[in-house]
Amino acid sequence: MRVCVIGAGLSGLAMGHALKERGISFVCLEKAPDVGGIWRQPGAGERGPGYQTLHLNTAKQLTGYADFPMPESYPLYPRHSQVAAYLRSFAEWAGLLGHVELRTEVVSVRQDADGLWTVVSRGADGARTSRRFDQVVVASGHHTDPALPDPLPAGADSFAGTILHSLDYRDGSDFAGRRVVVVGLGASAVDIAADLSRHAERTLLSVRRGLHIVPKQLFGMSVDEIAEAPWWNEMSFEERRKWVEQALLVARGRLSDYGLPEPDHPVFSSATTLSDEILSRIRHGAVTPKPAIASFDGDRVVFTDGSSEPADAVVYCTGFHMTFPFLPAGCPVAADGSVELYRRVVPADRPGLYFVGLVRPVGAITRLVEAQAEWVASLIDGAAALPAAEEMREEIGTYLTGIVQRYGRTEGASIQVDVGPYLAGFRESLPV
Repeated sequence: MRVCVIGAGLSGLAMGHALKERGISFVCLEKAPDVGGIWRQPGAGERGPGYQTLHLNTAKQLTGYADFPMPESYPLYPRHSQVAAYLRSFAEWAGLLGHVELRTEVVSVRQDADGLWTVVSRGADGARTSRRFDQVVVASGHHTDPALPDPLPAGADSFAGTILHSLDYRDGSDFAGRRVVVVGLGASAVDIAADLSRHAERTLLSVRRGLHIVPKQLFGMSVDEIAEAPWWNEMSFEERRKWVEQALLVARGRLSDYGLPEPDHPVFSSATTLSDEILSRIRHGAVTPKPAIASFDGDRVVFTDGSSEPADAVVYCTGFHMTFPFLPAGCPVAADGSVELYRRVVPADRPGLYFVGLVRPVGAITRLVEAQAEWVASLIDGAAALPAAEEMREEIGTYLTGIVQRYGRTEGASIQVDVGPYLAGFRESLPV
C-alpha cells in the first residue's frame, strides 16, 4: 500500500479524493464509527466537540468542496448535522468509503531505516495491526486534547459545582435552571454562552483577554467571501486592517460598551472570534461579562475584580493542545509550541510525511485544504518535487519569524495563514 491517510474528516476526505483522482493507492484510518470528523455528533460514551448548536462560521459555498458543492437547500451557515451529512455524501460521491477503515485508531507512526513508514493501528476489538507505507498523510485535526488552565484556580478541587471542558458540552438544556460560568472568548465560548443563556438561570462569560469579535457578515457579505474577493486581496495589509477596524466600529461599536475588555492588539494580530449572537445576548441581559476567575470558594466563583457569584457549573472553552501522540516527540510541534512545517505541510527532516488541514485561516479552510491535498498528491506521484531540506528549513524559519512579529509568541499562532497569499503560493507550484 503506497499511502496511509490518518483521519476521515474534511481534510482526510479531500486528501483521499486527490489521491484517488491520480490513481494512487491509499487507505484512510479513522477512529470514529463514521466519516465527518468534528462535525459528527458524538455517540454515547464518545468525547467530541460537536455540541448541538454548532454551526458553520463560514459560508457554505466556500466551505463545500469545489467539485461537490453543498446542497442549495442548505442555509448559508449550516448546522453540524447538515455538514456531517454533506461530508458523508461527498465520501460516497467520490468513491472513498471503500478506502476508509472505521473504528481504527492509529497508535504509532515511525519511519524505518529504509525510509518507509510503519503504522500501527488498533481496531474496535483492541487488536493491533502493523502495516508499512511509502507515505503518510496526517489529517486528524487538533481538537482532541482539551487545554485547561494548569493549575486550575485555587479552590477548584473543593468547588461544589461541576467543572468541564467544551469538549464535553452537548446541549444548553442539560443546564436548565442552573447557574453557569463560561470561560473564554473564542468561537466555542461565545457559541456555548449564547446557547446556555436560553436555558440556564444565569449565564456568566469570564474573559481574561479581549479579542476582536467580528460579525459573520459585513455589508451583507460573509467575511470569508470578503477574504477571497479580488478587491480585498489588492489592498495592502495595513489597508485591510483599517477597513476592518472601521467596519467593526460601524457594525458593533466598542467592545467595552458591552462590558468586555478591549483587545490589547490590533485586528489580524491574534485570532478573531466570529459571532452574530454574543453581543446581542449581552445587550439583552441574557449573558453577563465578568473578568478572569481568581479562585473557587465552595459553591462560588471569585473573579479578579473581587466580585463572586454562586455557580453550579463552569465550562472552560480554552481550546486544545496540538498533540499527535502517535508521532515521534517534537513532530511537528517544537518544544516552544510552534508548528514547524514547510508551507505548513511538510516536516523538513521527515521525507514521506505530510500534514493536511493544520492551518488556521481567517475564513473558510476548505480551499486551502484542497490546495494542500492536490500539492501532496502531486509530490507523491512525482509530478512535483520538494526543495532540499535546508531550503525548507529556511522557509520555515522565515515564516515563523513573521508570525512572531505579527502575533507574538503564542501557542497556536504558528498555524495562522492569510487565505489569498497562501492559495496563490500553491497555484504557482501545482503542475498545469
